[in-house]
Amino acid sequence: MVQSRTHTCNELNMSHVGQEVTLTGWYDNMRRVSKNLGFLILRDFYGVTQIVVETEEMMQALNGVNNESTLSVTGLVRERSNKNPAIATGDVEVVPSAIKVLGKCIYNELPFEISHSKEADESARLKYRYLDLRNPAVKEKIVLRSRIVAELRKSMIEHDFLEITTPILTCSSPEGARDYLVPSRNHPGKFYALPQAPQQFKQILMTAGFDRYFQIAPCFRDEDARADRSPGEFYQLDMEMAFATQEDVFAVIEDVLPPVFSKYGIYKEASKPPFKRLSYREAMETYGTDKPDLRIDLTLTEVSDLLQGCGFGPFAGQTIEAVVVTGFSASRKVIDQICADTEVVSGNKAYWFRLDEQGAIVGGIAKFLQDSKDRIIETLHLQPGDFVGLSAGKKGAALKTAGVLRRFLGLKAEGHMRKDCYEFCWIVDFPMYEIGEESGELEFCHNPFSMPQGGMEALNDRDPLEILAYQYDLVCNGVELSSGAVRNHDPEIMVKAFSIVGLPEEAVKAKFPAMYNAFCYGAPPHAGIAPGVDRMIMLIAGEESIREIIPFPMDKMARDIMMGAPAEVDIKQLQDVHIKLDLPEA
Repeated sequence: MVQSRTHTCNELNMSHVGQEVTLTGWYDNMRRVSKNLGFLILRDFYGVTQIVVETEEMMQALNGVNNESTLSVTGLVRERSNKNPAIATGDVEVVPSAIKVLGKCIYNELPFEISHSKEADESARLKYRYLDLRNPAVKEKIVLRSRIVAELRKSMIEHDFLEITTPILTCSSPEGARDYLVPSRNHPGKFYALPQAPQQFKQILMTAGFDRYFQIAPCFRDEDARADRSPGEFYQLDMEMAFATQEDVFAVIEDVLPPVFSKYGIYKEASKPPFKRLSYREAMETYGTDKPDLRIDLTLTEVSDLLQGCGFGPFAGQTIEAVVVTGFSASRKVIDQICADTEVVSGNKAYWFRLDEQGAIVGGIAKFLQDSKDRIIETLHLQPGDFVGLSAGKKGAALKTAGVLRRFLGLKAEGHMRKDCYEFCWIVDFPMYEIGEESGELEFCHNPFSMPQGGMEALNDRDPLEILAYQYDLVCNGVELSSGAVRNHDPEIMVKAFSIVGLPEEAVKAKFPAMYNAFCYGAPPHAGIAPGVDRMIMLIAGEESIREIIPFPMDKMARDIMMGAPAEVDIKQLQDVHIKLDLPEA
């Protein structure tokens, strides 16, 4: 039997008074006044409508019906005597002549109250995600996601990009994270991999003669969760352009993203093109991070020469960075919390002192600075009431710690952060290579398929650690939205670039056979980028956790609690794909 409705629960108004209507939806709640009078709230995807039950017969139809059951209500629309301006249908109500239960909720108690599901334990929300999504405050984020994706798709098509989907089952490739592997039934001992990104496919599309490609691409990486990163899978606005430079990519992104942010965002102002550009080195030395929040006006100052020899042990022989905050008169409790939070995030301690209203250096490490007081005040241009946060360590660690300290100070210090806008910037000129923190070996700093600045000449003649690449990151409000690059489309340069990190020519050909061979048939210069859709929507919606804007998110351990994944499979399934388990003993 097909159920039908004449209107949605958000549609009725005074123009419908006197009409017979049929509504369908969920039994949200009911206030029973007597055996023949009750006020039922019916809720559907669109909104709510008040149903006024005025007969004993209709009340009996609801006996034993639990909240969240689905109902069909047919009745007469009339004007409400006590109107409710808080809802769209607040001027009217429906007096039912027939009530049918379409889907019974068999539980007297729910895991959480629907309208307060965001306050429930996260594991309960994930297990009963279908109930969590009934909460309008949760549902609206998923609706917002749909509208933003549609807007992005529309804009990319208007910029003459062609939407092309690329394979999900592909081969494993070294792209910086662990692969999800899929065993092959027909090819014993061999595995597919779920794509960490459509990187190779989109570059091959460029060599195939397609000029502008994009897709809302699913990507799969076996990574740990963070507040701004969902484990397992995520989506990105993947794009690539043939015969293009870095400037061409920037022009498209600067035209596509700001209108979407200003139209749908909690803040109605977004950076206008051109976005501010910072070299990687400039960003690190000025802000202590390669993803700076430019809404904060604080910057870093190196004070190694100024403070070396002051007698404070942690400063001896180290790089010292300072963050000066004008007029910051926080309590000791607030300052201690900022320093503690900085240490948790950066792994290094933060230090401080301030200039009091009488011009004396006080607090924190002040006792070590008295002999250098005048020089410190003059060099840092300090005024009474100014606060100075400090970090120390090897240069990289000192910068990172000061960058984290800068962010916490910006959040706490009045007048140093503009919070009601989206501030974009480009980070450019990344190093081509770096020494890996874990391996201690020379590694690619960013994308291994990027074009080195200076081409083959740079690879042949320069110290690898001095070579820059045509690589760039897009950052918004301190969140990295995307990495991109001008691609290395020359097979000779590609082989040379990989040889520097110890991967010989034959290994390059074996690991990237399709792309290498495609480049040997006349590849166009090309460039691209792939802003993360989930992170964009998180920023636009003003959410702190990325799980709030994903329909069915995993938990922090990459588990789908609702579906029970990952799960064991039976022996026959393992035998079909030629797998034997070798599990550690419990």
